[in-house]
Amino acid sequence: MLVGCDRRVQVSAPSRHTTSIRGDPISTETRINDRIRVPEVRLVGPNGEQVGIVRIEDALRLAQEAELDLVEVAAQARPPVCKLMDYGKFKYESAQKARESRRNQQLTTIKEQKLRPKIDTHDYETKKRNVVRFLEGGNKVKVTIMFRGREQSRPELGFRLLQRLAEDVAELGTVEAAPKQDGRNMTMVIAPNKKPASRPRPVAQADAQQA
Repeated sequence: MLVGCDRRVQVSAPSRHTTSIRGDPISTETRINDRIRVPEVRLVGPNGEQVGIVRIEDALRLAQEAELDLVEVAAQARPPVCKLMDYGKFKYESAQKARESRRNQQLTTIKEQKLRPKIDTHDYETKKRNVVRFLEGGNKVKVTIMFRGREQSRPELGFRLLQRLAEDVAELGTVEAAPKQDGRNMTMVIAPNKKPASRPRPVAQADAQQA
């Protein structure tokens, strides 16, 4: 009899990947190939054609013969819907599209510009240039008029100033949120105008201008 014998069994962690029929490692976010453990599936061909309900063995055989993967695309259906596809290529193209979408997405931020109702001409021009710069950068601008003391009894001063600013930058932005009194402040939001897509000039017109 052995006393104090330490018998430890090392258990390997379950693999996070499986192998495609072609031998490529594939992520198991979606069940594919031999991980689909149901008696039968509703099979869709590689071009979207409806094959019908087939046994899982037959579906796997068809995938192997076509050198494609059997991918579960609707696990909640009864029976589950599976499609024949090149899963590695599908994942790569999906990642490329997501990356391109993030690259093309323009994040709009809100900048703030504060003014006083009795601002002088020089300061106004400086503030306006800031608003122009923000709009040209594709950002929304929250313009805030700050009232002090007796100025609070003259909200029309702030309203006229915001109206003037909106007219001065109308080529670059439009009023998204109209002037609104908020305690001692009056605010307005200007959003940048969408740039129209440039249209190519007709060939005849371009040749005439060059001539």
